[in-house]
Order: sequence, then structure tokens, then C-alpha cells
Amino acid sequence: MEKLRRVLSGHEDEEQGLTAQVLDASTLSFGTRVKWFAICFATGIFCSILGTAFLWLPSGLKLFAVFYTIGNISALASTCFLMGPVKQLKKMFEPTRLIATIVMLLCLICTLCAVFWVSDVNSNSFCPF
Repeated sequence: MEKLRRVLSGHEDEEQGLTAQVLDASTLSFGTRVKWFAICFATGIFCSILGTAFLWLPSGLKLFAVFYTIGNISALASTCFLMGPVKQLKKMFEPTRLIATIVMLLCLICTLCAVFWVSDVNSNSFCPF
């Protein structure tokens, strides 16, 4: 409603503060967005730590890869609650961050591929190593 008032009164060029920009970006209240950010980020950290703990089990390599990847994706997605998914993706794929984004996503994919594809190849004795 406030945005509509600004447009109708001709004051849409005013500089907005960070909080006002965040509130205009979605229909969730600021408190709700902060709570879900904290929940999603904490879940990501928990899954990453749980995945690391599975790494020490005798056959926990697959569980490590799955939980560690889920944890990283959850922690990354948590910032979508603060700025919105579209703005998050735009910032991730800015020219200054493009290489880091691609490397991070490729590492997540390669982690899963290495555990599931290479372990299947090794179990069938096709791998020469």
C-alpha cells in the first residue's frame, strides 16, 4: 500500500532504506522472513555437521555426500528469505560472482556424482584404479 501511495503522489524516486526495500520485495513480514532465514540456515548447518559425522562411519560416504550437499543448499537458500529468490539469483550470477557461483555449484554436483557414480563403477570392477 505504501508503494502505491508513493507512486500516486509522485515520490517513487525517493531512496529507500534496506528494511523498506526488503519489505517491498515480498508479502512476508520482516519478522517472518528473519525467522525462516534462521530456521533454514540452522537446518543447513545441522545437516552439514551431521554429514561430517557420517563421514567417520565405516560406510557413511554416501550419507556424507547427501547430507553435506543438502546442508549447503539449505544454507544457500536461507538467504532467499531475506532478499527474495530472484534477487538472490541475480546477485549470484553477477559478473564479479559468476566464477565462484559456478565453482560452488559444480562442486556440489561433483560430490554427489563422485559418491554415487564412482562407487557403482568400483563395485562392478570397471574402474582401472
